[in-house]
Amino acid sequence: MIKITLPDGSIKEFEAAVTPLQVAQSISEGLARNTISAMVNGKQVEVTTPITQDATVQLLTWNDDLGKKAFWHSSAHLLAQAILEFYPNAKLTIGPAIESGFYYDVDFGDEVFSEKDFEKVEKKMLENAKKNSTFNLYPVSKAEALETYKDNPYKTELIENLNDGEITFCSHDNFFDLCRGGHIPATGIVKAAKILNAAGAYWRGDEKNKQLVRVYGITFPKQKELTEYLERLEEAKRRDHRKLGKELGIFTFSEKVGAGLPLWLPKGAALRKKLENFLSVAQKKAGYEMVITPHIGQKELYVTSGHYEKYGADSFQPIHTPREDEEFLLKPMNCPHHCEIYKSSQWSYKDLPKRFAEFGTVYRYEQSGELHGLTRVRGFTQDDAHLFCTPDQLLEEFENVIDLVLYVFKSLGFEDFTAQISLRDPENREKYIGTDENWEKAESAIITAANKKGLKTVVEYGEAAFYGPKLDFMVKDALGRKWQLGTIQVDYNLPERFDLWYTGSDNEKHRPVMIHRAPFGSMERFIAILIENTAGDFPLWLSPEQYIILPISEKYVDYAKKVSQLLENHDICGLIDERNEKTGRKIRDAELKKIPYMLVVGENEENNGSVSVRRRGEGDLGQMSIDDLVKHINNEIANQLNK
Repeated sequence: MIKITLPDGSIKEFEAAVTPLQVAQSISEGLARNTISAMVNGKQVEVTTPITQDATVQLLTWNDDLGKKAFWHSSAHLLAQAILEFYPNAKLTIGPAIESGFYYDVDFGDEVFSEKDFEKVEKKMLENAKKNSTFNLYPVSKAEALETYKDNPYKTELIENLNDGEITFCSHDNFFDLCRGGHIPATGIVKAAKILNAAGAYWRGDEKNKQLVRVYGITFPKQKELTEYLERLEEAKRRDHRKLGKELGIFTFSEKVGAGLPLWLPKGAALRKKLENFLSVAQKKAGYEMVITPHIGQKELYVTSGHYEKYGADSFQPIHTPREDEEFLLKPMNCPHHCEIYKSSQWSYKDLPKRFAEFGTVYRYEQSGELHGLTRVRGFTQDDAHLFCTPDQLLEEFENVIDLVLYVFKSLGFEDFTAQISLRDPENREKYIGTDENWEKAESAIITAANKKGLKTVVEYGEAAFYGPKLDFMVKDALGRKWQLGTIQVDYNLPERFDLWYTGSDNEKHRPVMIHRAPFGSMERFIAILIENTAGDFPLWLSPEQYIILPISEKYVDYAKKVSQLLENHDICGLIDERNEKTGRKIRDAELKKIPYMLVVGENEENNGSVSVRRRGEGDLGQMSIDDLVKHINNEIANQLNK
């Protein structure tokens, strides 16, 4: 008998080898119809894969992320098949599923593939999909695989890095491809297809290699879903932080300053400062102490921490000083500096935990092709903090950090999220530093804390930092897109590398445990996501300009200045529109600038010591005294911050 354990813990028994599809059929025919892929003992396989011994099985439908992954990976095969029918001399490379859809990197040789070719490829994909061909995965010897792809240097390179016995091809219809597996049962499930873009991409991401054409596509099991997706895509373009950031005067870039190095304009600087102040207040209440560290450090600092070994090749290269053999690096991480701050004093167990926080700017040399507005930059500021505690304090400290992250998210309207428990890759432990014992303790602490807080969690192997496991908060925005924002990490390794210690109650030296945390992640990326999530219509407390005063003529500019000063005295910031324009035009312009409150002043308002109030998105609120307006605005801010 073969025992199949399902995700809910229930067990089904079968007399002989069974496939995931047969497991689904044993539950219901409806489930069997909708099952398109499966996980068997943590590995994604086809639904026709035989299971010959006891196993854990998860059945996947289109509604599961891994189900979509199989659907889109299979669709990449359909894309490659269609491309070869129009461009038989093209050389295929790789075609993975991505978060939304898939791509295939292709060497078209001397032929040109552009937007005018998209429609014919889409039609050919659907024409081939209608044949309802099954996807068949089968083993191939290394010699046979090399012979098959002898004219394709890209596939040959991939095969050369594989061992005999682990090479498989996948075929459907008249097409086959080098592939590890994880496909849907047949092509007929694909009902809608769209080629989204074609862009340049270097083979294996190396600028020294040939540039290929990366063809992006997406498919769905229903045409309606494709239509809805394209509508969301148009909305995403409207909300693009690069477009809104320019229109709202938040940030810019300069070629002379350098790619990936943002310049914050006055409104952007005000926005950042408000975010920093908001978190600083919350951190102070939680017992954090602010520190400041340099933008550079001696190379040896990052050799000690392990960052140079792991990231040195991809970082800005060392800075050589006039002194012989002296090298500095632009700071890639804040944690080594905070370790040295901790080490500068002697600590007792009675002094712990110590919580050091910093808005620290770090630098990493992202490839030019990967730079994207504020979401991928080369210089960014982390809302970083490092907590040093005893092992007995670890769980409580971790839970307190979770509470802080949840407070930040709620105050900013991010309430749809999943906590991703990011663990080591069990098959590739050489990627990480530290002992198995310390890793197991760290992973256990994260899992326990997440469960105690009742977080909705998923486990991802291979996503840990090189020095420790993480709890990453995956937030869904207004368009349904997922972003990794806050992160909390447990680290037993850096305290060992930096020889950190405290005196215990036994008067002996003990290693502290280190927690890394950043609720925003990076200020740049967080603000980019915030711009897109709100479409630039920030919550009142965060708006760089909370009001604009609109004098109906120049006679009332002096009164407008008086009102502005009264509001500024209450830390309510804004500006005056002194232009010689009609009030209706001024209101329309203020709406476009997404300013929350428009305050119209004229003779009546000056005589009454009041303003006529208009709230963006609500319309006219009538006349208010300055005191009543201050109370009204402060109440709105308090409600937004859950005070």
